[in-house]
Amino acid sequence: MVPDPDVPEHLAGDPEPAAEEVARTIVLRLLTASPKSRRQLEDKLAERGVDPEVTAHVLDRLEDVRLVDDEAFAESYVSTRQRTRGLARGALRRELQQKGVTGETAEHALGTISEDAERAAAVELVERKLRGRPVPTGNDPEARAERDKAVRRLAGMLARKGYPPGMALGVVRDVLGGLEDEPDELDD
Repeated sequence: MVPDPDVPEHLAGDPEPAAEEVARTIVLRLLTASPKSRRQLEDKLAERGVDPEVTAHVLDRLEDVRLVDDEAFAESYVSTRQRTRGLARGALRRELQQKGVTGETAEHALGTISEDAERAAAVELVERKLRGRPVPTGNDPEARAERDKAVRRLAGMLARKGYPPGMALGVVRDVLGGLEDEPDELDD
């Protein structure tokens, strides 16, 4: 018989290891890999067939000793993802929701990102994307078409990262040196 890696050694010979101890071992092993929200842990335990009552009891106990803390998880997650991936509050809100962190807890964590920090991250993303790829200048139709295409692509990239459309377009225009509204050539 192959030993189950989630059953503690001192219970390996026991035909019916204590369900709570097995659940606790699974959770602790999951938490050593990376922080998790309570719902993520509940889902993992459900996948392993752990009784929901046992899950609730084990996670309640681990919350009491602050090994499971959705608020700390959310703040850390938001800070890391915003810093490393340049995600805006919109995308971070969706990701937190997928991880089971919603409501006041999520909003508190998202509130740690200032609008200035969010804008600075957007500027950095656009500048990084433009490195080594100059955007044509000038008013000839080919240069304008290339510049418009670059604006659409960069604004789209920011939108996928959760930035509001107005901020995305404003950042792109600022980084590209301010695209001025030029009169239509059709106006006579």
